[in-house]
Amino acid sequence: MTDAQFGLVVATPAIVVMALIFYRMGVLQKGGVATAILISLLIATMLFLEQ
Repeated sequence: MTDAQFGLVVATPAIVVMALIFYRMGVLQKGGVATAILISLLIATMLFLEQ
């Protein structure tokens, strides 16, 4: 696993956790959380496979 792939494995769950925290705080709505999680997973998957 390259450094870039390791960074993706660490950063993506952090983005998901932050989106859920923001939802619990009332900063994001359900649609925003779903979009943030979906897009971050898609981008991370695409970049991980391209490495």
